[in-house]
Amino acid sequence: MAELVYPNLSYKLVGILYKVYNELGGGYQERIYQAAVRDELINQKIGFLEQATANLYYKGSKIGAYRLDFIIEHKIVLELKINPSFTSRDILQVLGYLKQSKLKLGILASFNRRGIHFKRILKGNLD
Repeated sequence: MAELVYPNLSYKLVGILYKVYNELGGGYQERIYQAAVRDELINQKIGFLEQATANLYYKGSKIGAYRLDFIIEHKIVLELKINPSFTSRDILQVLGYLKQSKLKLGILASFNRRGIHFKRILKGNLD
């Protein structure tokens, strides 16, 4: 069995996701959950960057940019959604963020009327 990447920090993040969902429930816009997660990260003194801009380059030229919901402790990408299930596009989005940011772990989380669910995504061999 592979070693779990950042287990303590991952467990804290999942706890925050459940705490936010238990308080708010489902049915809100993504920005509402993002604000609540931000507040909880601050309350628990977990370092983060919010809406961090990551530039995308091709042969040394900037060809675009995207925003990551959160980078936690310079270790984990946390991407929030409100869809009832993850699509392959959601997973590919996080994999792209991991590749560009050179981070190992992403957590994709969805808040919706049916509950909170999450998926741990490892960078793997993308290069």
